[in-house]
Amino acid sequence: METALLKKTLNESPAAYAVHNVLNVTSEIGQLKTVLLHRPGQEIENLTPELLERLLFDDIPYLKVAREEHDYFANVLRENGVKVLYLETLAAEAIKDQGVKTQFISQFIDEASVESESLKEALTEYFNSFSNQDLINKMMAGIRREELRDFHRISLYDQVNNLYPFICDPMPNLYFTRDPFATVGNGITMNHMRTQTRNRETIFAKYIFKNHLQFKDAQIPFWFDREEDTSLEGGDVLVLSDTTLAIGISQRTDAASVEKVCRRLFQNNSKFETVLAFHIPSSRAFMHLDTVFTMVDYDKFTIHSEIEGPLTVYEMTKHNGKNGLKIKIEKQDMKLEDILKKHLGRDIALIRCGNGDKIAGAREQWNDGANTLAIAPGEVVVYSRNHVTNKVLSEEYGVKLHIIPSSELSRGRGGPRCMSMPLYRENL
Repeated sequence: METALLKKTLNESPAAYAVHNVLNVTSEIGQLKTVLLHRPGQEIENLTPELLERLLFDDIPYLKVAREEHDYFANVLRENGVKVLYLETLAAEAIKDQGVKTQFISQFIDEASVESESLKEALTEYFNSFSNQDLINKMMAGIRREELRDFHRISLYDQVNNLYPFICDPMPNLYFTRDPFATVGNGITMNHMRTQTRNRETIFAKYIFKNHLQFKDAQIPFWFDREEDTSLEGGDVLVLSDTTLAIGISQRTDAASVEKVCRRLFQNNSKFETVLAFHIPSSRAFMHLDTVFTMVDYDKFTIHSEIEGPLTVYEMTKHNGKNGLKIKIEKQDMKLEDILKKHLGRDIALIRCGNGDKIAGAREQWNDGANTLAIAPGEVVVYSRNHVTNKVLSEEYGVKLHIIPSSELSRGRGGPRCMSMPLYRENL
């Protein structure tokens, strides 16, 4: 059930966002002050068994319970001093200008692969019948064919392509706000995601950062752009410290993208001195770096033990050559603990998902046991279902846990870190 607090937050005015109107993420564990979430919406109700593979889902969550779990998550954050913003609210506020709204609708239709000109015209008219907030919600939910009741399929294209149930696909992955962009320092990577299904999600972030009152004049540096021809996803980006960034080379992120981000950070004289490229196995189970590796304290990380053998780490550092900037790339032959110790300046403990047990580890990693969200050093949000990992974190390593229900949210294959995009953390 929606609480009065939730209703108020979902409808806050732009002035309410002025507490932290710039981006600042210089670690994974600094006190979390502002975070971006997306409350699961009707896009979940538009999932069908036939569309699961196309839309990158393994199961169909029960929306009512998924929302209750997500509201619990959001309230845990608020109760611990975190300002919660919602993607859907910011996106609606970003298109208040009619010219921006018109451009947004046109680009959205183009990126939804609506090829018939007559259908584009009908869809444009349909979208313009909604208020801004209802428009955003409808775009996220997807457009079923029967919603355009007055559209007459005259062209050959419209008649031949009349069997697929959607004019615009739903976006059920949106509640994983970690992936479309990533806050790095005082800038962002505006990501080009691996699949068309998810790449469409980045349009909301584009308009928010280009047009929302709280961001458009902030001169935010973009370390990557959604128009790039190589892929990068936010779940592969971990800010280890104010000088060291880790990026996964994974099923969803290309090595070329890592090098592009590295070069732009170095060219723009950011404080980052090192980028560590973590090459992890390319598989659905390991999807992003943060599904197998997250930071929970100054000297503690969760990890899925199955990546430790095949994991390769490359150190990328800045060097000024005769012909300008050079990036020195060195494959690291040390153990992961020693690599992290070198860059963080302290001994490191790797906390293995499922306590290193082969069965428990595999099961809990599938349910994102290693995907923790730190809200302060040594204080993290975790899923209730990963009880083996949670017990180890709490009882053996003294990590403070905020345990949230997870029966339905976990069906999307993402944990608390996946479901959150920090916009502002206090510096350590």
